[in-house]
Amino acid sequence: MSTKSVLGEVREVQLAIQLIHLGARLQFLESEVGLSRERLIRLYKEIKGVSPPKGLLPFSTDWYMTWLANIHSSMFYNMYQFMKTHSDEEKVWVLIKSYKLYLQQIEAQESEPILDFTRAYTMVRFFDSDMLQLSTCCRCAGQFVAHAHDHKSGYVCVLCRPPSRAGKARGSERAAAGEIAVPGMESIGLAVESALDGGGLH
Repeated sequence: MSTKSVLGEVREVQLAIQLIHLGARLQFLESEVGLSRERLIRLYKEIKGVSPPKGLLPFSTDWYMTWLANIHSSMFYNMYQFMKTHSDEEKVWVLIKSYKLYLQQIEAQESEPILDFTRAYTMVRFFDSDMLQLSTCCRCAGQFVAHAHDHKSGYVCVLCRPPSRAGKARGSERAAAGEIAVPGMESIGLAVESALDGGGLH
C-alpha cells in the first residue's frame, strides 16, 4: 500500500513546475524534488515542449570572476544571503525567491540576466563547499564574490576597478555607455527588505 501523501505530492509537483519555469536542469530537479526521473522528464516536456538539456553542470568557479558575471553573481548572492538570514523557509524556496528578485531587479534596469538559474544554484553550492567567499571592497564597502581564501585586505571590486575592456563584450555596450545602471548593494538591500515586508515573491 502506498504511504505517499497526496498533498505532499502536489507540493512536489508545484515545486518542480516553479523550478522548470526558472530554467532548472534535470540534475537539480532530481536532487531537490522527490518525484521520479521519469515524471520529472514528462513534466519538463509538458512545460517546455522539449526534452531537458543534457550535459554536466558548471564545475568551475572562474566564470563568476569575470567582470559582468561577477557583478550579477554578487548581486544575486547578497540577496540570497539576506533572505537566508531573515527567512524561515526551506533552502530551495530561498533560492527560488532570491532568483526571482534578481530577475526583477534586472528587468527594472532594462537589462538582461547574465546569471541563469543553474549558475545561481551552482554558485550557492560553491559557497557551501567553501570554494567561494564574499570579499568586501575597500573603496565602496560592497560585498563581491571572490575565490575562497583570497586575501581580503585591500580588495577592490570590479565596479570600482573595472578591467580596461569592461563593457565592450556583446550585450554589455549599453551598460558601458551608462544606459543601464547596475544596482548598488544598498538598493539590493532595500529591494530584499521590501520583498520580505510585502510577504515575499510569488
